Amino acid sequence: MSQATSFPPIALSMGDPAGIGPEIIVDAFVREPALMQPCIVVGDLQVMQRAAQLHQAAHPASLVPVPTAVSDWGASEDGAIMRVLQGCALPATLPRFGEVQQEAGRMAADCIELGARAALQGKAAALVTAPIHKEALSLAGISHPGHTEMLQALAAEHADVAVEAMPVRMMLANPELRTVLNSIHVSLRNAIAAVQIDQILQTIRITDAFLRRTALGRHRVPRIALAGLNPHAGEGGLFGDEELTAIIPARDAALAEGISVTGPFPPDTVFMQARRHAHDPLPFCDAVIAMYHDQGLIPVKYLGVEHGVNVTLGLPLIRTSPDHGTAFDLAGKACADSTSLREAVRMAVDLAQGA
Repeated sequence: MSQATSFPPIALSMGDPAGIGPEIIVDAFVREPALMQPCIVVGDLQVMQRAAQLHQAAHPASLVPVPTAVSDWGASEDGAIMRVLQGCALPATLPRFGEVQQEAGRMAADCIELGARAALQGKAAALVTAPIHKEALSLAGISHPGHTEMLQALAAEHADVAVEAMPVRMMLANPELRTVLNSIHVSLRNAIAAVQIDQILQTIRITDAFLRRTALGRHRVPRIALAGLNPHAGEGGLFGDEELTAIIPARDAALAEGISVTGPFPPDTVFMQARRHAHDPLPFCDAVIAMYHDQGLIPVKYLGVEHGVNVTLGLPLIRTSPDHGTAFDLAGKACADSTSLREAVRMAVDLAQGA
């Protein structure tokens, strides 16, 4: 996309400055400047300059991070120029690579908040978030366990509603498979407790609403498949009754609302079915709803973390992120792969164009 975009810029938060976030952002600008042209990095100029110097030393290329004023959210005309909006207080010293640090968590959180507020106010068309470290966030006094919950709280505050009135879900997607999680960052015990009719029905509704807003929804009714919770989807109650008492009633309620949803299917085969028929004229499904975090993330990540994109559903803003963490072991080495970040930007652009 070398031509000027018809939507506001995309806010790109730098992530934890001790991790690979700043480096993959630099790498993305170098590898695909046209794709990254609409992006404004919400971060710290010194951190981004350090990442650019590291990249230049390892892979000589021309890239110049430049300061950007809060008022300047116009489109860039040069993809080789990385615009950096100072999204946090200037650090006394730059965070050390590969370590959990309170200051790094604070910087990351401040940048997320500024980028999210820009998107909520319509100054940014979308928010793409580079990886953060949950322990560093906690050290910085952030009560939310991750991006999803933090953005949910900011969106609820912006809309002046209770957090419970802004339900969100996490979707992991790659070219072969989309999975939506019925619960996110909770213990497995609590995730099982969340397999309730109202929770599942809400997940189905949020998934259907998102799919209908994409290009897919303009061509046909989206198809959703439900994974079971228990082995063999409960085998008629022999291996657990959650399918009978919660998943099937939620499915039937969604069908009554006109949503195309099937299942529950055995969780050890439903993801293979979805992947195998992903590109059929009428696919097996357009998204699988998983009953808990790892059930949905393992199949997507197994297909290749570098192609996975995390999308938050239910927010009044577009938010995507790469499907990997801070990779502290790679930080400072200018060798991290930016593919997943570029896919996240690509999806954000597609969603912004379709909004």
